[in-house]
Amino acid sequence: MPARASIEPIVRLTSPAMGEVNAMILAMAGSNVALIPEIAEHLISSGGKRLRPMLTIASALAHGYSGDAHVKLAASVEFMHTATLLHDDVVDESDLRRGKQSARMIWGNQASVLVGDFLLGQAFKTMVEVGSLEALRILSGASAVIAEGEVWQLSAAKHMTTSEADYLQVIEAKTAALFAAATEVGPVVAGAGPEACARMRDYGLHLGLAFQLLDDVLDYRGTAKALGKNVGDDFREGKITLPVILAHGRGTEAERAFWREAMEKGVNDDAALAEARRLLDRHGALEATIERARGFGNVAFSAAASLPPSEAREALIEVVAFCIERIN
Repeated sequence: MPARASIEPIVRLTSPAMGEVNAMILAMAGSNVALIPEIAEHLISSGGKRLRPMLTIASALAHGYSGDAHVKLAASVEFMHTATLLHDDVVDESDLRRGKQSARMIWGNQASVLVGDFLLGQAFKTMVEVGSLEALRILSGASAVIAEGEVWQLSAAKHMTTSEADYLQVIEAKTAALFAAATEVGPVVAGAGPEACARMRDYGLHLGLAFQLLDDVLDYRGTAKALGKNVGDDFREGKITLPVILAHGRGTEAERAFWREAMEKGVNDDAALAEARRLLDRHGALEATIERARGFGNVAFSAAASLPPSEAREALIEVVAFCIERIN
């Protein structure tokens, strides 16, 4: 992978189309109900990289697309993502989102959920305008899978019996499914064949898995500024992530009792967080999670590298390296 990776190549590549995407996002957030654009604007303007819609644009360009359907699909992808953030913050009882107060802290849980539903509706309305049943099938399927992942995580939360395989299935549904759909619809609207579509789905899926695993690591190793939320939020919420699963499995009985107290019974103050970090380091759980993320990243890298040479291919490759290097 390239050294000193940056997101700049994909930003530069997609800049013209993303200008149209951003204008469409503002239009899609419009409503006569004043609270809807107010909440939507709060989250839309909060500094996200908009990586998912850029991936949709880049994956279409990598297959020679020259129309405007990818703009509508990219806007739909971003609205799907924004809706899931609103819903996630309610489910997780999060106070911060990208360094700002979460919408639920300002307007309440009910408004956040309902505006999230509005954004999903607008996303599907825009997908229909594209006129591609295959793109609609892919993105609507991803929406259902994401919801399943949310429920699955809710049922698995605070249970230290969650296995590594179970957890990977959860994040494949919750996070990687939208990455996969975002990259697959690009070649679909470009009229590429099944092999090209499958390759880009593979790229997005494995990129999404790597992305989430590194987020799990950053919750224990990052900073509030970098995360856009408080460090240790996953721990305080009793959210069982891969580093915790690995440390628990490698630990002594006394250490496993600590994890049960912290994650299942809510004994998760600052002293407990410090102990959690010590145990994660002792058993190499963070490094092991990073290695798994690199493995997924290598699959995504290979998928992008097999594309015909183009600026879009290089940008997609660089995104994988950027994702992995976030941990350094």
